[in-house]
Amino acid sequence: MRDHAPDQTTLIGEGCKISGLITGASDVLVNGEIDGECDLSGTVTLTQNGRWTGTIRAGNIIIAGHVEGDIISAGKIEITDTAKIAGTVSGAAIAVAEGAIVEGVMKTTSASKPQKFIEKRKND
Repeated sequence: MRDHAPDQTTLIGEGCKISGLITGASDVLVNGEIDGECDLSGTVTLTQNGRWTGTIRAGNIIIAGHVEGDIISAGKIEITDTAKIAGTVSGAAIAVAEGAIVEGVMKTTSASKPQKFIEKRKND
């Protein structure tokens, strides 16, 4: 999922902080800080520098940063090796990279179990 580059993405840049509710259908890339919730049908990507306090609810979710709250996906969740999560993670399919920290419960809503992988992408 992380290699997919959508045509229309909302960018929340580093140094930017948003408080409140985010809703919509587009993909969102968060490199800043969110204090609140989202209910999006697109993909939410929280980069390594991103921080989120609150519930993330989206079609697909990629976490490389820090989350304090629940993560709920109708589809896939990818948790990279730099992710730190304190909360419940729930989705149809969950992939967790070696090195990720998840303090909470992981639940799959489909028959598949959480998958472990080794992150091969290197940050420059």
